[in-house]
Order: sequence, then C-alpha cells, then structure tokens
Amino acid sequence: MNTSNAPTAGIARIGDEPKGGSVLGFYAPKGSARPPRVARGEGVFLWDANGKRYLDATAGAVVANIGHGNPRVLAAMTEQASKVTFAYPRFFESEHNIALADSVCALAGDGFDRAFFVSGGSEANEAAIKLARQYAVVTGQGSRAKVISRDPSYHGSTLGALAVTGDANTLNLYGPMVRAMPKVPAPLSYRIPDGHTVESHEQACADALEQTILREGPDTVLAFILEPIGGLSTGAVVSSAAYFRRVREICDRHGVLVIFDEIMSGAGRTGAFLAAHHWEGARPDLVTLAKGLAAGYTPLGCLLAPNRMVDAIAGAGGFVHGHTYFTNPLSCAVARAVVDEVVRQDLVTRARDRGELLMARLRDIASRSPIVGDVRGKGLLTAIEIVSGKAERSQLPVAFNAPARLTEHGLKHGIALYNRRANLGAFGDFQMITPPLTINEAEIDELADLLEKSLADLADEIARKGLAH
Repeated sequence: MNTSNAPTAGIARIGDEPKGGSVLGFYAPKGSARPPRVARGEGVFLWDANGKRYLDATAGAVVANIGHGNPRVLAAMTEQASKVTFAYPRFFESEHNIALADSVCALAGDGFDRAFFVSGGSEANEAAIKLARQYAVVTGQGSRAKVISRDPSYHGSTLGALAVTGDANTLNLYGPMVRAMPKVPAPLSYRIPDGHTVESHEQACADALEQTILREGPDTVLAFILEPIGGLSTGAVVSSAAYFRRVREICDRHGVLVIFDEIMSGAGRTGAFLAAHHWEGARPDLVTLAKGLAAGYTPLGCLLAPNRMVDAIAGAGGFVHGHTYFTNPLSCAVARAVVDEVVRQDLVTRARDRGELLMARLRDIASRSPIVGDVRGKGLLTAIEIVSGKAERSQLPVAFNAPARLTEHGLKHGIALYNRRANLGAFGDFQMITPPLTINEAEIDELADLLEKSLADLADEIARKGLAH
C-alpha cells in the first residue's frame, strides 16, 4: 500500500464547510485539487453535483456489488431504522442478525456454521486471527501464535491486520508498533522467476510455506491467511487448484489453520458465492467477508467459522472479543436485504457470465493498447496490468504512479476507477476492473469504450514523458 494515497476518509475540518481541496478525507489548503462531489447514484452510475455522469467501473472500492440506489435495500433500511437502530448484542439478540447468519452460512455451504458480524474487513480479519488463537489455547495448543501470510498481500488497516499484511512500505512506517508475522511469496503469474513456469512457481511458493512452517517451528504456527483470488495487492491473480490443494495438505500435516480473506472475492463476485467454492479439496477453516456482503449500503464485515471451533470456545467461557457495533441490528437488516437481492437476481451466475464478456473486452483492449501488459481475474473480479513495454513486461517508474494517473484520465471521460498501490508499486501497477454485479452487456461495452479512451490518454502521457520502452 502506498501510504501517500492510503484511505484517510473521515478526518474532516470542524466548523464551516471547507474552502480548500481534500486529499482522501484530509482537507487541503485552498486552491488544491479536489475530487468531484458526488450527488446521487443509480445502478452502475454516479452523478456529481454538476450533473456529470460516471460509470462506476470498480464498484467504488470493490464494494457496490448490487449497484447504487437499490429500492428494496433502501426500503429495508428505512423500515428497520423506524424500529430500532442499535441494541447491544450482549443484552438483546436481533431477528436480522439470526436471519442474515442463516442466509450467509447456507450460501457458504458445509463447514461454515456460524457467522460473527462486525463493521468491516479489517475487523473481520482481526476477529479471524483472534478466534484462531483462542481456539488453539482452549484446545491445548497455546504455543501456536504465528500467522503466516503472503508477500505481497493486504489484509486490513488495523494493527493486527497490518501485522499479517505483506507490504514493506507500510511496515516501514508502522512496523515498530506491531509484531510482524512471517511471510512467504505470493504466486504471482505475470512476472515469474527465471527457470519457472507459472505452475512450477506456484508449487515453489507452496513449498516455501512448508519450509517457513518448519523453520518457525510447527507447534508455534497458528494459521496461514491468504486471498484465494488476489485483490489490490496482486491485481486479481488466480492460482490453480493444485496450489490450493497443496496449501491445504501442508497445513493439515502441521496442524495449521487456513484462513481465506474473501473481503473482495466473496459474496458472489467471482461467479461463486465464495471463491473457495472454485476448488475441490481446498476448503479453508475460516473465511472473512465484507465489502460486497452489504454492498456499500452499510458498514459490515463477517467471520464464518465451523461449529467445532465455536463450540470449543463457547465451552471455555466464550469469545474474548467484540466491538460496540458488532451484529448491529440496522446493519444486519440492510445486509440481509442485500443478500436477498444477490439471490433474487441470481447475481452469482450473472457475475460468472458477465465476467466472461468483460474479460473478452479487456483482452481486446490489451491487444491494441501499448501499455496493457496483462489481463487476469475471475468473474467480475478482474484487473489489467499497466507497463511501459509489453515485450519486456517492464514497469513504469514508481514516482509516476500510473494507476492514479489513469484514474485522473478516467474522470475526464466519465469513468470512475478505484486505485491503490501495494508496496509502492514494487510488484507492478494494477488497475482493478470490478463493476457492480448488476452490470448489463451494453454497460460493459460502455465501460470498455471509456476505459480504452482513458488508457489512450495515459499512453500518450507516458510517451510524452519519455517513459515508454
């Protein structure tokens, strides 16, 4: 993650409306550039205060899975708000908490029996790590405390999630405040080490996991956390079933839990409700969800766990963890309506089918663009990789910040593109293309046309600055 463009929304000026610009929530001096002011949203489109329309090509920050302004969800929000907006779950249970848990666990399938609802993805990953740790303690495995993750990776902005995030730049800043956990290579597929194929590199990365477990001491390793399909840290990398089966086999042999971070890939985006469903024999022990689960209508995250883990912890006195807004009745009612829409509109199937069309359009663009080196992904979780030379697969200078420049060009053409670089772009410049799952064929065509115009502007800028190879 590039800390210079990390999310800092919510830190605002007190008093009168600010007259300066804003930088992701911080108000900047007068005269600074500021983003357009959003006025409304409907479907896959957003409008600014001047009436200009933008196609939301990344569903915000890969969040707005069911599109903007869904009337059924807005009705559920209003209905619940008129009844009760907050009740602390240690005193009261909520009808919608129970119903949402039932729905999500049913869609997740066997082995995911309990749901713990929090306010977002970072909290969900924190909860997963803590649940894994407490389970180890109550089952007589108190020496297990290390959580292995991949480099690069991103698992959240809270300090616990940061400790398992593979981002050297961020850890340089916050590292003294956390206990950094062991890292193993992520099986990137575009630039691979000499002498390897994509498949052999995947196996080498899996072997590195086992070597790390043995080096650290198997009885000290608690879990391995990974995104089954890459998010912003790897740009929608999709690994093979063989890789996931090997990971599962290694972790089982050494008693290590597997945690799938499905903050981006879950809730139907990849053409299955969980990305875990794409591979036989690779089922994780714990799964975290957020983003598309409530689709931007309310802050919500979720930890899915099996009965065997939850019952063991409950029998020892209960989960020593919680937040003020966990299982909030208003958020659960809204998310329940979102999940109902995913089912009613069969958006999981739609993500699979529309994803094939989107991938074809992106590959068509790549065939003409001098700066699109790779297209990858699954369902409607896709990405392009921006390069200075396609033959060499060469990266652009870090200081140029190609994804941010593409976002600027996109806004001029009426397309909204979320960008965020992992490791200051050390592993490449990815641009996620992740529209709402409700997108139709005509809107995919429009997305592709606007994206190609934006890429053409970026290519011209790269050429003018002498950065092309």
